[in-house]
Amino acid sequence: MIGALLAILLAIGVGFNLLASIGILRFPDVYTRIHASTKCTTFGTIFIVLASIVYSIYRWLPNHDARWITIGIHSALVLIFLVLTNPVGAHAIGRAARKSGIRPYGAVIDELEGYYEL
Repeated sequence: MIGALLAILLAIGVGFNLLASIGILRFPDVYTRIHASTKCTTFGTIFIVLASIVYSIYRWLPNHDARWITIGIHSALVLIFLVLTNPVGAHAIGRAARKSGIRPYGAVIDELEGYYEL
């Protein structure tokens, strides 16, 4: 039962991380690559860390070994840190690309023309 749940969580996580890797290789510009890398890897890593949390709770329940609950708490903290910092990092990269003068692939109209000094 627990093995199947962990396998499903890990498979979903690895699948999304694989899609992110493919997106980084296939997308034409920095903005779409940022989108692929942040959305897919955040979602995929959430599932992988959830598998770690579920397994640590499963191992902690029978004998209340403090090592397993520590792993679960650290995994939850990693999850919170990832969810908070990944979008901020993507925004910083996108803003730096925009300030460097990199235009989106195939853009005809520049809606941000007057907002940034290049």
